[in-house]
Amino acid sequence: MDTIEFQLKGEHVRLCDLLKLAGIADSGGQGKQLVAAGEVMVDGQPESRKAAKIRAGQVVECRGARIVVAPAA
Repeated sequence: MDTIEFQLKGEHVRLCDLLKLAGIADSGGQGKQLVAAGEVMVDGQPESRKAAKIRAGQVVECRGARIVVAPAA
């Protein structure tokens, strides 16, 4: 499983946007489709909220990739 470290720019990022920014999805719309299809897990649990607020310290998994969310610098 590939691990991607994502640096937050603020307090949180919407899940569908994170998938796009991390390169898992080609667009925010595709990110929403991945969430709706049940392909996304947050902290080991399935996540169905497309706009879930993802904060520092959380781990998102999708399509064989793990995104580790780091706090803003």
